[in-house]
Amino acid sequence: MKHKLAFLLAVFAATVLLLAVQKPVFLAWYAVGRGFTAADWWQVVRHGLALDMTVAGYVTALPVLVVLLSLWVRLPERPMRWLLTGYFIAVSVVVAAIFAVDLALYEHWGFRVDGTILIYLADPREAMASVDFWLGVRQTLLFALYAAAMGWVYSRVVRLFDGEPLRWRAALPWSAGVLLLAGLDFLAIRGGLGASVANVSKVCFSSEMLLNHAAINPVFSFLSTLGEQTDYAAEYPFFDGRIRAQKFDAVRGNRPGTQPAERLLRTARPNVAVIILESFGRTVMDAETEGEPVMPCMQRLKEQGIWFENFFANSFRTDRGEVAILSGFPAQTRISVMKLPGKSRSLPSMARSLGREGYRTRFVYGGDLNFTDQASYMYATGWQQLFWQKDFDFDTPPADWGYDDRVMCEWFGEQVVRWSAEGEPFLAGLLTLSSHPPFDVPYAKFGDRMFNATAFADECVGRMIERWKASPAWDDLLVVLVADHSVAYPPSLAYNEPLRHRIPMIWTGGALATPPRTVEEYASQIDLCATLLGQLGVPHDDFDYSKDIFDPALPKFAYYTFNDGFGVVDALGRALYDAATGQAAPGSDPRLEETGRTLLQTTYVDIGCR
Repeated sequence: MKHKLAFLLAVFAATVLLLAVQKPVFLAWYAVGRGFTAADWWQVVRHGLALDMTVAGYVTALPVLVVLLSLWVRLPERPMRWLLTGYFIAVSVVVAAIFAVDLALYEHWGFRVDGTILIYLADPREAMASVDFWLGVRQTLLFALYAAAMGWVYSRVVRLFDGEPLRWRAALPWSAGVLLLAGLDFLAIRGGLGASVANVSKVCFSSEMLLNHAAINPVFSFLSTLGEQTDYAAEYPFFDGRIRAQKFDAVRGNRPGTQPAERLLRTARPNVAVIILESFGRTVMDAETEGEPVMPCMQRLKEQGIWFENFFANSFRTDRGEVAILSGFPAQTRISVMKLPGKSRSLPSMARSLGREGYRTRFVYGGDLNFTDQASYMYATGWQQLFWQKDFDFDTPPADWGYDDRVMCEWFGEQVVRWSAEGEPFLAGLLTLSSHPPFDVPYAKFGDRMFNATAFADECVGRMIERWKASPAWDDLLVVLVADHSVAYPPSLAYNEPLRHRIPMIWTGGALATPPRTVEEYASQIDLCATLLGQLGVPHDDFDYSKDIFDPALPKFAYYTFNDGFGVVDALGRALYDAATGQAAPGSDPRLEETGRTLLQTTYVDIGCR
């Protein structure tokens, strides 16, 4: 039996080792002379092991089944070893081919190979016409050497295979043992026990994207995107290309001829803290239980700062809301661009724009930033430092989604004060999590679990802001409080109703020069980037969809999406459209329906071009 177990362990270990070797080869190809240290190279290999083990898990799956069968049935060793050798030769050829092609393409594409390559292989003659002869020779040699090395290692591993069955009394317990190994293999494939499954964010660890890219396993990158060859531009063909472009020019945020925005700040380059509030719906904010407000801190801050009365989320999911807030990019109906790293990396970004102006950019989350590829998106769009659950070791244990808001707001509050004292301008982001189901919080104020968790988060954020007010950091600080999305409360509220997507946004902080006020203009999360950058005097020409709320020349409306549909609302009306049926809701304003069609189609055309 020891030979059977040794065979399985050797298959997995050998595959991980053979895949890990790709990292130093990639770095030698692209990172030499870039100033990276030996420690950087080691970090690439160490972090990359997560996806190497995922691919190794897939490779090991078939041998696990063969060994399980061999416990009960005699499998002649010579034929089985030939069959296993053929399997591993196929694995070696596929892995070596992907790696050789990826190593050549990265110089031109700037990202690891993915399913996009299949588009260009549709015409082999055209694809080969663009390949330099000596480049082809070099990569063919690399492919042959790597495949041969893998084949040689696997040929040694195959010698460990034992096809002799066990007596049934021994086969039963050992079958349970092999099934346990199969479970561990599945965990490797899945990427662990956490909420996030295997994705490229698992290996991202640096603000230097070359190091993150070096850590990505190209086999995983390719295989995980095979099903993503969607013709996004054809998803919503409402208008022909020329008409759509004309209509978009009328509603775009960065169109020519816009007027200077009203100035709200007393300093040109304040420190900025953007607090993204999990599920802080407007309906919950305004709710009371026996005369007790659910969010007293938000109600108080509303009166003390700049309150945006008609502000809307762009989606019902955190990942889509984050992209809308931080990149000014509209949410999608059936996909999440954050989960498409090859496309999300090219989005404009609040962090990237401020980084160009000398800001330090940091993002904090008490949970797992691997979830929905957040870490990959954050690093790729200019966040220089990420702090999340793996970086903390607090005395209190994490809840289902991570460390609760009390712990994180205390830590983040202290960090903002410390960063302010350093004298270097910064953008700091925080995503809260306690107001997310299952609403497990160390707090007991309301019997309703959602109200209780939201009240807890509200209190934690309020206490953090009071901490800032009492510190020197307040004088030069702009705080933006904005929800990631709304919540289905009350339960009778339809999924597509504007009120369902209405959320709070409050600006506060000592950097504000204006007295408390209410902004009545209609806007949504995608408008935050242009509005904030406009106040800081930072160019935002690359934000096509983001409208400066304080620019009187731009149209004032809020746009949001739901599953296969959209809503648009302004001061004069609303439009709700269901793309699955091709019907607008009764009473929809044709003018706003056209705006929604234009934005939905343009969003998907844009994604298709990235």
